[in-house]
Formats: sequence, structure tokens, C-alpha cells
Amino acid sequence: MTVGVVMLVHTALGRAEQVARHWSAAGCPVVIHVDKNVSRKVYDAFVKSLSDVPDLKFCKRFRCEWGTWGIIAASQAGSEMMLAQFPDVRHVYLASGSCLPLRPVQELINYLAARPKTDFIESATTADVPWTVGGLDEERFTMHFPFSWKKQRYLFDKSVALQRIIGLKRKMPNGLVPHMGSQWWCLTRQTLSAILQDPDRDEYDRYFRHVWIPDESYFQTLARQYAIKIESRSLTLSKFDFQGKPHIFYDDHLQLLRRSDCFVARKIWPYADRLYEAFLTDEADALKKTEPNPGKIDRIFAKAVERRTRGRSGLYMQSRFPNEDWENGVTAATYSMFQGFAELFENFEPWLAKSTGARVHGHLFAPDKVHYAENQTAINGALSDSATTRDYNAKAFLTNLIWNTRGERQCFQFGPGDNQDVCWRIAKDPNAQVSVITGAWSVPLFRSNMDFADIRREAAILQKVESEHMNILRSPYTKARVRIWNMAEFIEAPMEPLQGILDEIGHTKLNRIAEVPRMVDLSGFGQFLQNLKNQGMHPHLMGDFPVERGVAANQASSRKPYLVQ
Repeated sequence: MTVGVVMLVHTALGRAEQVARHWSAAGCPVVIHVDKNVSRKVYDAFVKSLSDVPDLKFCKRFRCEWGTWGIIAASQAGSEMMLAQFPDVRHVYLASGSCLPLRPVQELINYLAARPKTDFIESATTADVPWTVGGLDEERFTMHFPFSWKKQRYLFDKSVALQRIIGLKRKMPNGLVPHMGSQWWCLTRQTLSAILQDPDRDEYDRYFRHVWIPDESYFQTLARQYAIKIESRSLTLSKFDFQGKPHIFYDDHLQLLRRSDCFVARKIWPYADRLYEAFLTDEADALKKTEPNPGKIDRIFAKAVERRTRGRSGLYMQSRFPNEDWENGVTAATYSMFQGFAELFENFEPWLAKSTGARVHGHLFAPDKVHYAENQTAINGALSDSATTRDYNAKAFLTNLIWNTRGERQCFQFGPGDNQDVCWRIAKDPNAQVSVITGAWSVPLFRSNMDFADIRREAAILQKVESEHMNILRSPYTKARVRIWNMAEFIEAPMEPLQGILDEIGHTKLNRIAEVPRMVDLSGFGQFLQNLKNQGMHPHLMGDFPVERGVAANQASSRKPYLVQ
């Protein structure tokens, strides 16, 4: 009693020949199915190259296309020939031309001999299968699929949509419960012959012919009807990515495959010479005799899938540019944005840099240029101060800046006169710390020498822009840490907000602020706001600012204010 191997071959025939000889040398009969898409000339040459191999047969050829019945027809033809031509075969192992034995074939033979009544086939109900990719679970069994998903995608989708609209459904024949799993199985002669010789086989074949991806459900479902003992797992190591495509193993996966202790692996790159040389070897140089354990490398594959789909926080690159809101972290590090502070305080940027040790920039998104700290014209990552270059993709400019300067806290100024394209990006970024004094944009207008008509016009525009920005920051979708004060309440008691800002940045060396920046002279500011109101513009973002408010008294001294500890 031995193990027979049915090989489904469609490409890399040279490697398939090498593996077929390896199976045969270990005493395993081999039946090969060659895809009918392979030209007759190439097929004849392949048959001739294997003519000297004993107990090797070629079965009837079918045209095999992904997700279609041809793969099942090929498996049936190969299995029928195997059972008919080799009566000593106890287990039939289905493999592909890209499969590679990882352990001595005799170990597989011995392993199966110790389990003569066990079928190894992954078989689970659709409700228990979390890895189906493509949006069709139960529907693949209840709908008709006359069109190819790969070659006739438009017709395939329209057909599915139409059947959903009219409620067209098929019933499983004879009350079968559909099961799914890997197409690479190892069945006993008893189970496989029962499936192939079933009196209702024609009915089952007609039904599964129009099931989507039948090679993942035909044998998996019917084996449940006849098997004495099923181990719902495949002896073939095959891994799939998040799109449902098989992982391809290359030479640098050698140690990974060794650790799996599996008997067979797919899908092997045909030019992986090192793998073929390492595993198609004699028993003395092969792996130790252990139970197959693909779970040993599942963690590595899980991390690879996560890295591919999520990437590193804040890293955007051509090979992994996520859909909006799919990124694994908007930016790579925490940063702070200040709105209104530089307008309300003199020398706010130098003071903040001294107090926190962070790199404090001016208005990075100003219309004229990028105002880097210390008037730099370029920064890490060759980011220039060109406004044109920045505005080509302002969101990417921000994420690039944070990525290239990670390890150093970045702070920058922002306002309603700046490029607003980044507002949502910052608002939805958990790394962002946003501090806003609303209405402070009016201070430069108040201190300017512009005509009042121009001031009124500019104030109306800036207030509208800032109002929209505040709506974004107060949105339920906002994930940034946001603190907003109107100008009136902030200047009433500025020390507590300033202390809170420094505490949140976390670089202060003292328990309390020892020095604060000087606030600009706001004498007459209340009257300025009243004049705007008199001209028909209502400045509401500044808060309650009475005309007679006396803020100038707080600014009488030319010395910087200090706190006595």
C-alpha cells in the first residue's frame, strides 16, 4: 500500500518534471494532468521527457481557468486514472506543478500508513470560514455563475447584481451542506472512490459546475458524505495574502519553510534553485521527523500581511499608499499646531522653543512660503520652503515633515490665511495637539495701517475661514487633542492655558512657568471691534470684548512678567 500523487500542471514544466521524478523515485505512482491551454507541441515534449519514469501516467486534458469547473474536471480525471491504474494506492495526494516536497517522501508514506482511514482535507461550513475574499460566501452556492470572473468581470458583476434583484436562488442537491477549504487534499481510496462513483454524481457535477470557485468546495463538501474520519487541514503548506492571492516562496524563504515541518509547500517560484536543491534531497539531509505544524510560521505571515496592509505609522510610499482613513496612523510622531498665539504674543516662537526644547516653526502653510524655524530654506528630507511645491500636496508635505523629523517635537503656527487643505488631516490625526485662540487673526489687522474698508473685507473673509475650521475641530470625527479659547477669555487669564500647553508637550524643566511671552498692546482693540460692527461686519469669534475694556494697563511695564515661586 502506498501513496499516489495527482499533479495539476500548467506552467514551469521543467520544474514539474523534476518534482514528478522525485515522487516516483520514492515509489509513489504519479498521474499528471496538463492544462489544455498548454500547446500540443510543448505537451508532447513534456510527455516524452518523462517517458522513462515508471508508474507515471498522463490523464485526459481539460482547460483550467481560475475559479471554474475545469480544475475539478482535471482532478476527477487524474483521480479516476490513479484509482484504476494503481490498485495498491491507499491515499491520493492532490498537488500542483508548483508544489515542492519539504520532507522525504517516505516520511509522508509512513505518516499516512499510520492513519489508514483518515482523510486530510480542509472542510468547514461557510459560516465558519472567515477567510473568503471577494464578497461571496453562501451566495457562491445559491447563484449561477456562467461568466468568468477574470475574463468577463463586467458580465460577472452584472449577473450577480441581477440575481440579487430578482431573488434567484438555487438549492443544494439532496440537502448537501456546503463546505469550503483548500483545494489541496489527501483522500483515502475509500472516500475518493465513493465520491467519484456516487450514483448522484451527475447531479452533483451539474450543480457544482456553476458554483463560484468549485475547487474550494466540491471535494470539501462531498467528502463529508463518506469519510470515516476527517482531519480538517491540508498537508500542503499554502499561504494567502489579504487579497486571497497565494504567497510565492523564494530562495530567501528556505529557513521559514524548514521551520514549518510540513510535507509539501506551494507556491514555489520556478527559479528558486536553492529551494529545489535543498528539499529534493535524500533522507539523511532532510528535515527531522515531526508533526506538520504550519502554525509555527503563521505569526510571521500575519505580521507580513499587517505590514503590507497597514504599513508603518505616518509612512507613505508609492508601493503602499492607503485609501483615505485606511492608514496606520496619519503621522509618525506627535506634534503641536498653534493658531492665534503668534498674533497675540510677541516673540512667541522663540519663547516656546526655549521653554520646551522643541523645534518651533512659523506659518508652515503661509501663502508666500514655508516659514521654517530659524528662517531655514530647507529641512530634513529635502523639503524646501517653496509654497508651490508644498501646495502640490499639502497633506503629504505635513506627513513628510513629521516623518523626516521624528524624534524631535515639531510645533508650527497656523491661521485662516494659510492653506486650509490640511485642516481635516490634522483634525483626524491622534498625534496632533491643536491649540487655538479664535479671533486672534484680527490683531494684525487692528495693528495694520490698511484702509478700514479693506480691513473690514479681509476680516469677513478670515472669520468665515476660521469658523469653518472650528467646525472641523469640533467634529465628532476629530481625533486630535484640541483646546479652543476665544480671545476674550484667553487674555483674561493666559497663564493657565500656557502652562497646560507646555505640560502637554512634556518638555518643561520646571513645575511652573517662570517666564511668559509679552502680549501685544491691545489698547483700543474693543473700539476696533465695535467699528467693524458699525460697518456691518459682526466679529463674533473674539468673544465678549467691551469697548471700554482696559487691557493696556497690563502692558504698562516694558519688562517681561515673572512669577514668584
